[in-house]
Amino acid sequence: MSEEHFIIRPAGVDDAEAILAIYAPYIRRTAVTFEITVPTPEDFRKRVRQISAAYPYLLAEKDGELLGYCYANRFREREAFCKVVEMSLYVRDDLRGRGIGGRLYRALEEELKKMDIQNCYACIASPRGEDPYLGTDSPQFHEHIGYRTVGKLSRCGYKFGRWYDMLIMEKFIGEHEMEG
Repeated sequence: MSEEHFIIRPAGVDDAEAILAIYAPYIRRTAVTFEITVPTPEDFRKRVRQISAAYPYLLAEKDGELLGYCYANRFREREAFCKVVEMSLYVRDDLRGRGIGGRLYRALEEELKKMDIQNCYACIASPRGEDPYLGTDSPQFHEHIGYRTVGKLSRCGYKFGRWYDMLIMEKFIGEHEMEG
């Protein structure tokens, strides 16, 4: 599937169950997310509603079928973090590596620039050696699209009876101009 064969559009609450259908296998079968229990459809609708009220939440779609999604969310609660976001991206497992994630992220970054967001962060689960639940695709993808590793939290996630690290990757999308 090449990039031009799908559209990108904003997500709505009515898309929550289709989004959850993509996300749930990542929860059940991987350590990509540190979430352990699949949210209910109602809980997930609340998430979509809450996030999309403040930040862009985008879907990749072809012929009414959801291929993947991404969104930005608040990085931390403190006001001084108002110009930075945490990014999340999930592509249907059978469609990974086909340009969907890159195109979604580029569209999301363009929306974030309009909001005067300066930095994007990705908090990425990282295996502690060979692992059946987690590979290195996500850090490689992020590096490929301009992110750089700026930190690592060691043994911070526990799933499937094992510990995982978390990489913190960063990309500047703004100029960081000073006022005054």
